[in-house]
Amino acid sequence: MLKKGARSPNKVEGHEQVAQLALELDALVCFEATGGREWRLWSTLDIAGIATRQLPPAQIKAFAASRGTRAKTDQIDAELIARFMMFRPDAGRVLPHEKLRFLRALTSKRGQLVETRKRLLAQTKAHGKLGSADMFDAMDAELKDLLDRQVAELEVQIEQAMASDDELATTAGILRSVPGIGPVASHHNPILKISADRLRAAGKPHKVVITAVARKLVTIANALCKSRLKWTNQAA
Repeated sequence: MLKKGARSPNKVEGHEQVAQLALELDALVCFEATGGREWRLWSTLDIAGIATRQLPPAQIKAFAASRGTRAKTDQIDAELIARFMMFRPDAGRVLPHEKLRFLRALTSKRGQLVETRKRLLAQTKAHGKLGSADMFDAMDAELKDLLDRQVAELEVQIEQAMASDDELATTAGILRSVPGIGPVASHHNPILKISADRLRAAGKPHKVVITAVARKLVTIANALCKSRLKWTNQAA
């Protein structure tokens, strides 16, 4: 059995040890988001019926700063997380539904393939400028065709995953009702354009305008999803 201050590997056996200890103590298991490396542990704990909470590293860092904690070790981090949860028992998020995790994996892979395709097209363009495009035409065309097919297949799977769940399908319908949000692309939103034009007129840099509009779009989308209502021009 694990003891206070003990370490366990981020592997199956380590996950099982943490789950066993959490069950024996009837504990809430909390951890920082680590770019996806926590997902297998999270899933194991969820299957075992253990309450879990994922916390943003920025919140833990701010909490540490407020306490004057400068040193950083695994044990200190663990104690900080525990104290933070005592201070903010409502913080963090629970494990997303299994279908949401599957959907996230599909969209993540699609994004990876789209970025790969963008790099390929950029390289093809560079070969053209160097006069060496003919050397790789067939190879590049074959690779692009493969990427196109894989992206299309993933988009079909994404659509099927959303359509197979009533709640996901309803949420997707709400989101797609917002001009500026589409399955994988965006389109013109007249309400947000007014905000963007106002910022540009005030002399704000392009990046500031884009960031402000994106935040407003996210705020609108979250509010609509929470209320389960579709977009109207008054939504903004």
